[in-house]
Amino acid sequence: MEPRLNHSWILTETEAILLQQKLSLKVIKEDLFAEIRYIAGVDVAYSEQRDLLIAAVVILEANSLNIVESVVVEDSVQFPYIPGLFSFRELPPLVKAFKQIKTAPQLVVCDGQGIAHPRRFGLASHLGVLFDIPTIGCGKTRLLGEYDEPNLTRGSISPLQDQGDIIGNVLRTQNNVKPIFVSTGHRISLDTACEWVLHLSPDYRLPETTRQSDQLVKKALASIE
Repeated sequence: MEPRLNHSWILTETEAILLQQKLSLKVIKEDLFAEIRYIAGVDVAYSEQRDLLIAAVVILEANSLNIVESVVVEDSVQFPYIPGLFSFRELPPLVKAFKQIKTAPQLVVCDGQGIAHPRRFGLASHLGVLFDIPTIGCGKTRLLGEYDEPNLTRGSISPLQDQGDIIGNVLRTQNNVKPIFVSTGHRISLDTACEWVLHLSPDYRLPETTRQSDQLVKKALASIE
């Protein structure tokens, strides 16, 4: 898979913020896709000992959730750790990983935010716009916004709001477990995003896309440290 849009990754903090503001105008918050057969999960980890980023892409068959392909890439750090600008740090190795993938996904679920972001352009939105592919932000924690705790049963939802805008949903994926934070990344509506995240979370709090990609980066990290 090759990105449809390219830009420099060597940017100052101010330049990165301006680019986020510009690219956020390209985000589509409606369902714009055909059949979804394969879904990608992505994750990135940092090796402090070697100053490396480890990126993983895992492709699951949409119906069975079986893994059909996975790629792990090591890359040097190009951008500092700045809250709100994680995509400029984590996307370069993910782009390299996607270039090695042979099974093209029709949907990507990111361990991070979509439009639930100060400039409405988190990692999931950035990735979606780069590849022009439907993406979902699925965060373990909230980046910003206010919400009421959803009911304790699987599938319960509470809107995540910021400055009067609904920027995501707080979704309970299993009975009596902590909820997760789902937001539109690109080319998918919030309702459809939540439906897919529930489908991808049959047994655990986190979707299988996140669980499998997280396991891959942890294994790769352990092998080099």
